Parts: sequence; structure tokens; C-alpha cells
Amino acid sequence: MSNAELKIPEMTEDFEALMNEQFGDKGITGSVVKGTIIKVTPDFVTVDVGLKSEGRIPVREFGQNAELKAGDQVEVYVDRYEDKDGNIVLSREKARREEVWQDLEKAMNANERVNGVIFGRVKGGFTVDLNGAIAFLPGSQIDIRPIRDITPLMGISQPFQILKMDKVRGNIVVSRRVVLEETRAEARSELIKDLKEGSVLEGVVKNITDYGAFIDLGGVDGLLHVTDISWKRINHPAEVLSVGQTVKVKVIKFNEDNQRISLGMKQLEEDPWQHVAEKYHVGEIYKGKVTNITDYGAFVELEDGIEGLVHVSEMSWTRKNVHPGKIVSTSQEVEVKVLEVDADKRRISLGIKQCTPNPWAAYIEEHPVGSVIEGKIKNITEFGLFVGLSDEIDGMIHLSDISWDKSGEEAVKDYTKGQEIQAKIIDVDVEKERISLGIKQLTEDTVSGALEGLKKGDVVKAKVVSIDDKGLNVEVNGLSANIKKADLSKDKADQNPENYKEGDEVEAKVTSVDKKNGKLGLSIKALEIDEEKKALEEYSSTSAAGSSLGEALGEALKKNA
Repeated sequence: MSNAELKIPEMTEDFEALMNEQFGDKGITGSVVKGTIIKVTPDFVTVDVGLKSEGRIPVREFGQNAELKAGDQVEVYVDRYEDKDGNIVLSREKARREEVWQDLEKAMNANERVNGVIFGRVKGGFTVDLNGAIAFLPGSQIDIRPIRDITPLMGISQPFQILKMDKVRGNIVVSRRVVLEETRAEARSELIKDLKEGSVLEGVVKNITDYGAFIDLGGVDGLLHVTDISWKRINHPAEVLSVGQTVKVKVIKFNEDNQRISLGMKQLEEDPWQHVAEKYHVGEIYKGKVTNITDYGAFVELEDGIEGLVHVSEMSWTRKNVHPGKIVSTSQEVEVKVLEVDADKRRISLGIKQCTPNPWAAYIEEHPVGSVIEGKIKNITEFGLFVGLSDEIDGMIHLSDISWDKSGEEAVKDYTKGQEIQAKIIDVDVEKERISLGIKQLTEDTVSGALEGLKKGDVVKAKVVSIDDKGLNVEVNGLSANIKKADLSKDKADQNPENYKEGDEVEAKVTSVDKKNGKLGLSIKALEIDEEKKALEEYSSTSAAGSSLGEALGEALKKNA
């Protein structure tokens, strides 16, 4: 290495020492100094900072619209003493950045807010331009509550609080949340001070639950219950509200002790039920939309906020014992007739079936009482037969109307489901939607003829038809009857059906006559008691001294009775 080359750094070191001496203990490298513009070209601005040589700064560092001319004073940052051409290396951008850093340090020390613009997204947060200095905004410090979309906050000037600065590393950490919390606290105090029931405020939906939504009123939250959102039925608040939505609400209740605020949205609108009686008249037909279906009926919306109930019994003339969901569906448009209006209780009773002709009335008009019909047995129950009269209408044959001479339980065994039969219409109740039928009414009442002339107390001869453990099944004048086991004898030892056989003829006393149902009550026991009483009376009348014996017989008869 030549001597010349060895001397250059020595000269440079001497030159640097001279400059440091000129600018004091602080030195000049890395400092901001004042300089004078001596020349302006399209690309560079030449600045004299009072040193041996001038420095050049690109025009772009002064900004797009900067007006520069020779003689202007500017602050510049001394980056290096010499470049490869021997010029001082100056920077206007770094000088401005130094100014900004000094201003930011003052603001942080004074706990003052600074303005900045969010312009980018980085891992864990966002970048903020603080008038030339780049700061980091952590994601947790962007707002009081989580924000899904930060786009509306980007590109606009807004206040921030500096949390930390490290000039050596060039790090600045800022918070928008701190500013919001301070503002929120101030707003909360101001809001609580002026808050009263009836106040109308604007708020932001903060959270949504099954029972309502919490509204941020600017420092304090209020509860908007689901029943206070709208006059119309709402199953869940999310149907009409979304987090972040701005809404207008009315304070309907405010508890100063615990600062609980109840809010309402529907209270800002007129209650549609105030005029419901004027708009909806009993007997008139309107169109509506099915909004909700339950086990007991369907709710139909006539207009916003006005719903009526169609009870399941008012949905169809013929479809009984079916779920309302099998007759109508949610959102279906239906015609309904107003059956009852109770504005005070906010209830309207509606009917769907009343909007169509009553098939029961139409059927009875064509088939009056006494008509003979044909139909198929649709069902057999413990109390009778159900017969299909048309696609929509059924009639019922009670057990007592199946046969004149058989009990209902016996007679029903002669029929099967799906069997085609004839029957007579014997009674109609259009209001209750019932048609009573009878099979036995198709033939002459032979039972009534057989019962004719018989009365309670008569003694008849009965033929044993069959025997079971309950007693004897007998026949009297062609009429079936039954003698119960307890009525076979006054003596318990003789109350055994097995003492008889089919074909035996017995005498019995008539204990009851039911002409309507064709039933005859018989008892051998009653006959025996009567005969003993008669014998006693005869003996008493012919025996002069028969009092003691008569008394004894009388006591015996009483016991047997």
C-alpha cells in the first residue's frame, strides 16, 4: 500500500476532527444542521452547511410541491462527511424524521395523543404513519372490542397514544384503544349524567344473545330485549340485527343504582294494536302469512306487528287430530276469517276453514236424517264403527245401534275394517261436525215387539242358550237376555251355572225392562224370595197360632233377601 493511500485516512480523520471542533462536543455526523440552498436543479438541491464542501439532496426528499430557491434556509441531516465524489452526504428526509422523533418523544413524555394514519397490515398488527415516522399498532390495541373489518379505519387521520419508543432500534408502539377508552370514560360520565327514561339515542350493536342484544351507547351498554326490537314476532335478534350495526333506540327504563339500562326500538314506532279493532272486523276475510307453527295452531301475520292465531280446531273442516304443520307451512300465504278481536289482550282469533264451504252442511243438505247411505268401515273402536261417507266426512255407528237383539260387544264382532255396509242417518250435529248412523234402524225393531207387554215384576219362562262362568245366557220370546251368577239362587251354594245345561227351561222374575236399548233383566233369586214371602203370608193367614213360626220364617226370609 502506497504512502498516499496511507495518508488519506489520516487527512480524513484530521478533517473530521476539525469539523467536530467547529460544531462543538456534539459533533456533526448524525446531526440536524441548518444549511443554505445555493443551487436548485431538476434532480438535486445543493446545500451549503458551512463546511469545506457542499452537499447534494435529491429534490424528491423535499416533497412534490415544495418551492425551492437559492438562498432559502433548510434543516438537513448530515449522514456522512464525503461520498465518492468528495461531497458531504446530506438528507432532508432524515432531518424531517429527526424532527418527528423529537416531537413524538415530547408527546410521549407529556402523555399527549398524536395523529397518525393506518396504512398497512403486518404480523400481529398494523403499521401507522406518524407524520413520517413508522409505528407499530398491535392488533389488541386497535379497538375496545374485536373488529372483523379494519378497512374503514385505514387511510384516515386519527389520534393514537404512544406506548413505547426506542430510537436506537427505530421502534415506536402506539395504541388506539387507550384513546377510545379515555374517550369512552368521558362520554360515559357525560351520558349517565344526562340519561333519563324516554331519551332517544344512537348506539352500536355490541353483542347478540338469544334473549336480546347489547347496545353500546358510547361508554355505557344497554340491553335491547328481543320483545322490544319490533312489534312483529321475532324468534331471534339476529333476524334483524348484526354486530356493528348502528341503531336508534329509546331508553324505556334506567336504574341509577346499578346503572342498568333497558332499551327499545319498537317504542320509536306507533303501536299497530292501537287501531286493530278499526281495521279488522269479525266475520271479514283477510290475507296473511304464516309466521309460526305450534302444536296448538298457527300464527298468521296480517301486517307488520299484527299476528292472529288460527287454532288447530279452526284449520280444517275434516282433518282432525293432525298437526297444524301438515295443513299449512311457514311463510305460506293464506286466507283467514276474523273470529274474535281483543285489542286489550292483543289477540286476534282467526279461522282458515271458515273461508271455504262447510262440507258437513253440504252433505247433510243432500242426505237428511233418515237417509240410507253406503260406506266403508274405516275404523273399529271400543265404542263403535267409523264409516267413510265421503273423501272428507266420516259417520259413527255406536255399539248400541248395531243390532236389536245382540249386545254391542257381540254385534261388532260381525264386522271388519274395509267392509262395505249400509246404515241410516239417525242424528246430525253440524256445529260439532258429527253424524250418527245406525245399522239396526234399517230393520224392524223386533226387540221392542218382544218387550211389548213385559213389565218389571213379571214372571217369565226362559230357555238356556249357553252357559259361562258369569251366568246363563237365555232366550225369552225370541229375545236374548242374561241371568247373572248372583241371581241364580238365593242360596250361595246353588249359585253355580254348572247346575244348568243348554235347553233347560227356567222361571225367572223380570227385574228391569229397557225398551230403548232392547235389554231385559232377569233373576231366579228374586223369584224364589217372592215365592217364600207369598208362602209365609198364606201360612200366616191360615194359622191362628202361627205368630212365632211366622216371625221365625220372616227373619229367615230377611236374611236370605
